[in-house]
Amino acid sequence: MSHLGSVVVNKAARIASICVMMTVSGALLAACQSDPDIDITKLGVETDPPDVLYNQGLANIKAGNMVEASRKFDAVDRQHPFSESSRKALVMSTFVKYRMARYTDAIATGNRYMNLYPRSDDSAYVQYLVGLSHWKQIVNVTQDQKSSLQTIDAMQKVVDNYPDSEYVEDAQAKIRFARDQLAGKEMQVGRYYLERKEYLAAVSRFRVVIEKYPNTNQIEEALARLVEAYYAMGVAQEAQTAAAVLGHNYPDSQWYADSYKLLQTGGLQPRENPGSWIARAGKSLLLGG
Repeated sequence: MSHLGSVVVNKAARIASICVMMTVSGALLAACQSDPDIDITKLGVETDPPDVLYNQGLANIKAGNMVEASRKFDAVDRQHPFSESSRKALVMSTFVKYRMARYTDAIATGNRYMNLYPRSDDSAYVQYLVGLSHWKQIVNVTQDQKSSLQTIDAMQKVVDNYPDSEYVEDAQAKIRFARDQLAGKEMQVGRYYLERKEYLAAVSRFRVVIEKYPNTNQIEEALARLVEAYYAMGVAQEAQTAAAVLGHNYPDSQWYADSYKLLQTGGLQPRENPGSWIARAGKSLLLGG
């Protein structure tokens, strides 16, 4: 008989023993046999050795039974804390919860692992799973972007603390995506103010994009919207500077063509004012900052 087969037999024997002992009470015996609230497959899990529970968890992953796998790994950690089996179980528990889309639980388990084993061989992987769990919860730019900030924080730890790991490249890609989301949120609010002719409020949002998120997919529109807002306010120098910076960085952009046309309606052309905050920010764009 195989090892796994003997484990199943032994567990069945323990369950049978429990039911025999319960014959002293006919009601309890009936409950053991028929009560739908009693799951006899879970009896005895608290007494299985950690390596048996761990291997059962792996077998359940292979069989596609993630719920049962999660239960097995959690039992290892709960009954045998700080053991090597518990350490490995925490890794797998984080993975299984991520795969089950239980992202909050995956983050909690992963963070617990990182607090206990920040320098283990699996630390980079677990930190990456924490980052992925935040990333999976990012919503569209019309909603709160808390998960974008948390994704950046978690993935930056992968980049900074495990620079040689295989997860760095994707961690950086997820950071770029999250930064695009944050910039997109600022643009969404800025456009809201611009449509309502609240130009100062709009400018403040577009400025955040240019100064804080220069290497995002929102930067061209942010500069163009500054041209629009400043022109509407009658602040010609800033409108011209924004158009000049846009033209220097993205000369073939439709946003630049539209900004150029707007300035021409007022007899103006793009012209950079070196003392403008936009010009200073533009230098970082030209340098790829």
